This record gives sequence, structure tokens and C-alpha cells, in this order.
Amino acid sequence: MKRAAAAGVVAALSLAVAGCGSSGSDKSAVTLWMYPVIGDQAKSQAFWGKVEKDFETANPQIDVKIDLQPWEGRQEKVTTALVSKKGFDLVVLGPDQIPQYAQQGTIEAVDDVVAPAKTSYLPAALSALTVNGKLYGVPIYQTITAPIYNKKLFADAGVKKVPETLAELKEAAPKLAAKKVAILDYPGKPDVSLNQSFYPFLWANGGSVFSADGKSVAFNGPEGVASLQLLLDLKAVGGLPENTASKGNDIEGGPLAAGKTAMYHAATAGQADQLAAAIGAENVGIGLPLEGTKRVAFGIPGGLVLAKHSENKDGAKKFAAYLASPEVTARLSQESGFFPARTDVTVPGQSESSKEFAKSLQYAFPGDTHPKARQVMGVLAPHIQAALLGKEDAKTALDAAAKEATQLLSSGG
Repeated sequence: MKRAAAAGVVAALSLAVAGCGSSGSDKSAVTLWMYPVIGDQAKSQAFWGKVEKDFETANPQIDVKIDLQPWEGRQEKVTTALVSKKGFDLVVLGPDQIPQYAQQGTIEAVDDVVAPAKTSYLPAALSALTVNGKLYGVPIYQTITAPIYNKKLFADAGVKKVPETLAELKEAAPKLAAKKVAILDYPGKPDVSLNQSFYPFLWANGGSVFSADGKSVAFNGPEGVASLQLLLDLKAVGGLPENTASKGNDIEGGPLAAGKTAMYHAATAGQADQLAAAIGAENVGIGLPLEGTKRVAFGIPGGLVLAKHSENKDGAKKFAAYLASPEVTARLSQESGFFPARTDVTVPGQSESSKEFAKSLQYAFPGDTHPKARQVMGVLAPHIQAALLGKEDAKTALDAAAKEATQLLSSGG
């Protein structure tokens, strides 16, 4: 059996699994590129080592290799591997990455892997990984975001009801500002995904990033302008951190953990745990997505994607089906803190905070998928930052970004 290797920046880490025998000519190989969905490195190695061993014990004719890859540089490495037709058979990708590869014809549809248990998957997870009617990812986990907040800060400011809507957020901001607390821990740094900063406001207001046909952008419409203006209005009354234009969304060491901001609107369950460690679990609240014209929570499935160039598609699909099984996904959810992408899975020992986050799964939205979604995000983020710095007003900033994005879409670049 091959050893599962973890690609790292400094040195490779291997997951040695003993007792599986030597690889013979009758064996077929399957390589999976896996990412740090389990944040603890030791736990990650132990989990995937066991997965590898258990699968190979049940399927001795298949030699599995799990490469634990870093998040950094994922897009570039995956693109290179698909173009060069080497590197992996399976890889874990999100919905925003899949359309471009489907368009290029470098990945294979996997509807047949999911078909036997299709009704057991979250419909949103399947639709998020579907392009032009074909499923290109086997969901093995589901993420979700939700607001987290410091209950004590709201109480100290005399706000009895924590904001559940965008209007209530704006209304409560001056009361907290009077206590020298910014109501919203908004991360305006351009390298923070807009899915966890600006887009949730855009979606809550009924807006979208792209037009329905995907040929142009729509984020500079009335919904987008209203969303950015809300942030500027909050900033004007002291409702955002002073460094909001350059701050990230880290909880540890950030203003939310220090009691200088009151809530973050698009947090993960792991971030809620970090906040609890900083201010005490009794002071942490978890809410439903802030409502504008609707409630929307950013949440994506992690999908196992099959490379078109794979020389062992049958083995890869068999392994994908195993990873998506209730038993494995339950254990993965337990170790990662993410959620199952299936409705027939019970997560052992699920924390109370995770149960609160699970209430937002019904509002899960994977974002506006498009082959150039990430490139457009890169164009838009600096203009939002410019508006937060006072260099552009809301409409000017979004119109300027739309002009650049339109050129990007029309040029093919």
C-alpha cells in the first residue's frame, strides 16, 4: 500500500498505515487531494489514515493515496494538475471552483455515484455542485455561517433584542457606539472572501453578483448600492471598527474577542468556539442570518470532484461513494466541526453551538457560481475597500467595479 502524503510548505508529512500488504500488479491506484477540513493536523492525519486503511481492507484491489494539501495555492495547483492530466483522481472543491473546470471539460460528472442515495442528500448541496444539469461533485460535508455576538455588550448598551434584521442592526448601532463599541466586526480586507463580508448583505437585500444569464454583473444594482451604503452608514455612526477597511475576519486577537466589537454576521461554528474561549461561552450568542428582504446564509458543500484524465474512474467512484457514506461523513463532521451534507446522518457528540448553527442550514446559499466568480471578487473587493476608506461613494465604487468586471467577462480573461 502507498503511504498517504501531506504536501506542505516546508516538509511533507506522511500518514503511514501498516499491515496492508504490498502493492501488486492486480491493484489499481486512486489518489485524492484532501485539504485541512480538519484543522488540527494530528487529528487530520489520524482520521484520513484510518479512512485509507478501512477502505483498503474492504477493497484490497484498490490502492488509495491521500495527499493532504494546504489551502494556499489550491486554485493554481488544481488547474495545473487538470491541464497537465496528472496529480490526482479525486479532489475536494467548492461550488465556485467547479463551473470553470466543467466548462473546460477537465472533470467528470458523478451523478451515478450519488444516485443510489440521492434523496438522502441536502438538496442545496446537490444543486450547488451541479452545472448545466450534471452533478460534478459528491458532497461529503456542508459548511454554514451565522451571526455570532457578545450578549453582554448588547445588554450593557441597553439593547434588549439582538438585531435579527438589517434595519435593526442599523438602529442599534448608535447605542453601542455610545459605549465605544462597534456593532459589526466587518472584515474589509480585500483578501477576505466577499462570501463572508459584503455578499451576505447583498443577498439579504435580494441582490446577486451576476445577471441571470451570467453575461454581466449585477452587484451595482439598487440592492448592491443599498448594501454598501448600509456599511457606510454604520461606519459614520461608529458602528464599524476604525480599521475595518484593512482588518481580516480572525476572531483570536481581533476586536470581537477583545470586546471592542459586538457581532460578526458571517461566522463559522469554529469561530464561535474561539469567541467563547475569549469571552466565555455564557456571553456568546448565535443567531439566524440577518434578514433584509430575505434570510441567506453563506454555506457550501465540499464536493469530491473526479478528474477527466483519471485512469481508474471506477475505483475513484467507489472511493468517493465510501467517503460520502453516512458512517464516514458522521465521523468527518465530528472531527471537522462542519456539517453532514446528508439528512440521514447523526453527528456524535455535537456541541450546543453546532446545533445552533445547524438551524441556519435551511438558508444555505453557495454564492453566485460562475466560471469567473473568483476573478470578479478580486475586482470588486478593492472598490469596497475604497468606499470604506472614504475614497468613493457607494454607487461610484460599485459602478467602477462593474465596469472592470464587465471587461473581464467580455475579454475572456
